[in-house]
Amino acid sequence: MDIVAVIAENKIREAMEKGEFDNLPGKGKPLQLEDLSGVPEELRASYLILKNAGVLPPELELHREIMSLKKLIDFCYREEERVDLTRKLNEKILRFNLLMERRGMNAAVSFYKEKIYRKLGRGL
Repeated sequence: MDIVAVIAENKIREAMEKGEFDNLPGKGKPLQLEDLSGVPEELRASYLILKNAGVLPPELELHREIMSLKKLIDFCYREEERVDLTRKLNEKILRFNLLMERRGMNAAVSFYKEKIYRKLGRGL
């Protein structure tokens, strides 16, 4: 064992003896391991870092914004505000469709995929 590993082990043992690990969130619960088989091996570390930081890929960020705008429109009472939100929604949908076409997924595929997920109760 090299010196760095020995020092790390000693520090961990000292922290355990002091009880510094006793009140950690998730203590006693199983670890939630992610299936990263769909992510290339060289990108897994960066994927996890971005995911843990709350950064979404552009298409998912746009999809989230579209869903938020749809909910806002549903609860909007003033007509002028509804028109403004609908205009923003249409712009976001257009950007989303263009982005998906550039990535090889056209709007129709995306539309039906969303319907299938909704039908199966999984949402997108």
